[in-house]
Amino acid sequence: MQEALGVIETLGFATAMEAADAAVKAANVTLGDWLRVGGGKVNIIVRGDVAAVKAAVEAGVAAASQIGEVQGQTVIPRPSDKLVPTFPIDVSAQTTKRKK
Repeated sequence: MQEALGVIETLGFATAMEAADAAVKAANVTLGDWLRVGGGKVNIIVRGDVAAVKAAVEAGVAAASQIGEVQGQTVIPRPSDKLVPTFPIDVSAQTTKRKK
């Protein structure tokens, strides 16, 4: 089963880490990677099932907005096979699930 991808773009590393922390705490997702994209922007990528990724992105955006600037966000429910290789993560790998 292909996993959804979520991306949160922030201004600043601390803001990105706040988003990442909140995202992985809010839902059963895996932090795929974080990327510095220039101009102080940092993107975090999460993966998991669609509902979990949506919840994680919402929580990450809310938390990051409290301390800095969020410049963008998206959830891609079923990323194209042509898109997936461009991401620096292996979305075909089994997601490590948190035990409840």
